[in-house]
Amino acid sequence: MVHASDASAKTVLRLAMRRQRKQLAEEHPEAHWQAADWAKAPLKERFPSADGRIAALYKALGYELDPAGLGAWLANRGWRLALPVTPPADEPGPLTFKLWTPGDRLEPGVFKVSEPLSGAETVEPDLIVTPLLAFDRAGGRLGYGQGHFDRTLEQLRARKPVFVLGFAYSAQEVAEVPAEDHDQALDAIVTERGYIGVRKDS
Repeated sequence: MVHASDASAKTVLRLAMRRQRKQLAEEHPEAHWQAADWAKAPLKERFPSADGRIAALYKALGYELDPAGLGAWLANRGWRLALPVTPPADEPGPLTFKLWTPGDRLEPGVFKVSEPLSGAETVEPDLIVTPLLAFDRAGGRLGYGQGHFDRTLEQLRARKPVFVLGFAYSAQEVAEVPAEDHDQALDAIVTERGYIGVRKDS
């Protein structure tokens, strides 16, 4: 059951955390690389053989923490990289993921986010690195309110194991993210201050 109080609490928190993240981005330009460094050892331990696996990243927009450094490291270890493609605004479906190599030409998507060209190969990732507005230690994630991420994960997790890593500033942590029944949890979060495993094996 979806509670109106949970939805309204998310709206209030989104507004506050957008302002918070803007300030964090301006004050900590080095956080992108620090977070990437904290992710390397845990990911290498979880995926000791990376050849051929697919990691879905995102093209940072606005004040999102940029995973480009992490993506370069993954590619050097043999991962294939992908980016998400958002469905049209009138189609509330899940995201799809298309293979991408840094330097490939991109095109603007539904929300003006850069996406692979339509002819790129569609794939199902083993690792998803995702931005967020807020997170908690139980793996709760506050996204942007469109629901694409939760629909995507629900379908992917029904078909295969997929590890979902939140990429965020440490000050984006809150005591508890307001939860609704459809929300999908993160498996771990990495920030400029460290790696936070949520699942016992993460």
